[in-house]
Amino acid sequence: MEELRELLYKYLNEELARLIISNPRNKTEAAKISLRPLLLKGELAFQASITQDKKVFHRNLSRPEAVEEILRWMEQYRQLELFSEKGQATVLVSKKGRVGIKEKRNACCVKKQDLSHNRKKKYILEPEQKVGFLMDLGVQTKEGKIVHAKYDKFRQINRFLEFIEDILPQLPKEREVTILDFGCGKSYLTFAMYHYLKILKGYRVHIIGLDLKEDVIAHCRELAEKYEYEGLDFFVGDIATYRDVTQVDMVVTLHACDTATDFALDKAIRLNAKVILSVPCCQHELNGQMENELLAPLFSYGLIKERMAALVTDALRAQILESKGYQVQILEFIDMEHTPKNILLRAVKKGRKKSDGDYRKVMDFLHVEPMLSVLQDRERNDRQDA
Repeated sequence: MEELRELLYKYLNEELARLIISNPRNKTEAAKISLRPLLLKGELAFQASITQDKKVFHRNLSRPEAVEEILRWMEQYRQLELFSEKGQATVLVSKKGRVGIKEKRNACCVKKQDLSHNRKKKYILEPEQKVGFLMDLGVQTKEGKIVHAKYDKFRQINRFLEFIEDILPQLPKEREVTILDFGCGKSYLTFAMYHYLKILKGYRVHIIGLDLKEDVIAHCRELAEKYEYEGLDFFVGDIATYRDVTQVDMVVTLHACDTATDFALDKAIRLNAKVILSVPCCQHELNGQMENELLAPLFSYGLIKERMAALVTDALRAQILESKGYQVQILEFIDMEHTPKNILLRAVKKGRKKSDGDYRKVMDFLHVEPMLSVLQDRERNDRQDA
């Protein structure tokens, strides 16, 4: 293995893009192991991502540790591939342990790695860093390790914070930022949002979590008081009837079921929210409305109609938001509690309003009237009557 050791020391540096170990000899081994460089407190390290039983576990290693671990792993695996700014290499290990190396210098079109950027984007909350509320919510152990059964939740939290990171330029630094979280539930993401904005980024924030479940809100209040999270409040209340604030900077609505999402979006528009983050859930409304003679053969398949209705619902929501002056992106959001991938609507108020003529033609074509359109038309009529 000395030839492999020499190869690893040549390529395990800041110019490495990725290293992948695959094809295990034993089914009990992880299906795949990958490494990438990153900076930890200014020092070069390598993060190993170990994929086993559809879960991914992470370890951070120094350069010598990474070399020795890879050599040990290659006793149980048949193949290694690495890609770097310098070139690429493939390593094959036979049953008898013979190592074959094929190296191509300067063969890869790999861009220079921005290590701090990559690390921050993927792991805003580092797996090894103790975070009090994560321990209380059962995501982290008292020793600071991520609970295996909760690793998907941990990844979801980090992914959500990436969406927050992207819209930071839209949030004011010179004054307190007001955020409403409708249907906050156990508030994994609410606490994470507070921790990121207030503790990690230094924003002055007032985050209000709202939910109908009294026991859940009571528990969230206890945690907020325990960690002295000033400016993080939780109340029992309904999205449609909430009146305690007149203007907000951001509205978050995650998994508000069916038309509850529409009520939350309507509220966000009325409150002139600068940013809206919404993960819809259980869109049943349009499935019962959609009718179209041309598309009738497709609608005869219940599952197809259901999925089409959900996609049409979110597309129309996005179009309505754009008609109110928002720039909207529809993104995939990691969500392991409902479906492996879920849709997130990210809307930022830009002021340029899109005509509502096109989406209304779609509504006529499908014979649908989504709740968000109903609520906004009602609000417009109320203004005219006033």
